[in-house]
Amino acid sequence: MVAIIGRSGAGKSTLVRMINRLVEPTTGRIHFDDADVTSLRGRDLRRWRGRAAMIFQGFNLAPRLDVLTNVLVGASLEVSQARRLLGLYPRKERLRAAEALDDLGLLVKALERAERLSGGQQQRAAIARALMQRPSLILADEPIASLDPHNARIVMDTLRRINRDQKISVLCNLHSLDTARAYADRIIGLNAGRIVFDGPPATLNEQAIAEVYGSANDGEAVTEMAA
Repeated sequence: MVAIIGRSGAGKSTLVRMINRLVEPTTGRIHFDDADVTSLRGRDLRRWRGRAAMIFQGFNLAPRLDVLTNVLVGASLEVSQARRLLGLYPRKERLRAAEALDDLGLLVKALERAERLSGGQQQRAAIARALMQRPSLILADEPIASLDPHNARIVMDTLRRINRDQKISVLCNLHSLDTARAYADRIIGLNAGRIVFDGPPATLNEQAIAEVYGSANDGEAVTEMAA
């Protein structure tokens, strides 16, 4: 599990979205499992976006649809467009979606509208949707930024469990340095779009923190570290 830390505007979200090709890189290359992600087009790019599932700060659920239908959207690569438009998902995919919700403690909410869920529940539904893609990589863009501490902990515990039990790599943007240290095996620190730290949490010393966030005399930097 890898955490990306840095001040607002450091490039954390841009980096994650470039990996998924939601933002196109202007220079450099992106490689994953010996594949050049930067060169993918058409169907190959769609397949890559299936392998690299995105989780967003704002959940990106359809609020008026039930939770189960929102989760089934993650199976879009395995279901024809016509069937998706009509909501005709195969029974095996509906069972997979129900199992994903059950695993995340949301099966009882499956037929409720997504808008009725709490923020933490919506983010867990978004994680279930990501798992429906059968991903090799989960890209979580500020997944706990809008959550209270209790729900933030539940979401981070869920991502860590998926990483360890299902062997799915997780790359997660985080504002909180304490959260990054608590959950990540590797931390990448960005400052103005450049990597200024890359290593295990134990090696993130005060000097490295200053390079990522700025000096202790910078009030804004101190606030972001504690966020």
